[in-house]
Amino acid sequence: MAIRIFIDQGHNPQNPNAGAEGNGLREQDVTYAVGVELARLLNENGNYETELSRNSPSEILGTSNADSLARRVRAANAFGADYFISIHTNASEFPSAMGSEAFVYNSNSPAIPLAESILDGLEYATGFPPRGVYSRPTLYVLRRTQMPALLLEIGFITNPAEAYLMETDPGLFAAGIYNGILNYFGN
Repeated sequence: MAIRIFIDQGHNPQNPNAGAEGNGLREQDVTYAVGVELARLLNENGNYETELSRNSPSEILGTSNADSLARRVRAANAFGADYFISIHTNASEFPSAMGSEAFVYNSNSPAIPLAESILDGLEYATGFPPRGVYSRPTLYVLRRTQMPALLLEIGFITNPAEAYLMETDPGLFAAGIYNGILNYFGN
């Protein structure tokens, strides 16, 4: 039986719930591209079945920030996902901030080992360091999903080197996440 993974491409192409910007890029565009490529890789593998939160780059989920988040969670729960992965880019006032990190609901979350494996996959693919896995029980998508869930910050859109890679090769981030998933499941 296929492992079902709901891939949430964080943020909308415009408000409500638009994402961060940096180095001429918009978070919502990067997350869309990475999510589509990750879904393609997983679906072609044959061991996975995926569903995306956004099925076109212009799709807007919800009429408010709260509604946008609720729609993502409802879709994942209705899909019956085994795992929920929300893809984001980080931002900082310091352009030197770099690396990927993940957030889970709490320190007992069954999503922690998957998150750690994905961070390892991202480091191997991009060369940028992992920053760790942290508990964040206030995040709606982690609190309301009915399956192990993680929110992944793939890198800093405000870091010129990471933003350059996001712009020129978003598939590399998808490949890193994909390899982390494969390593976690041992296939």
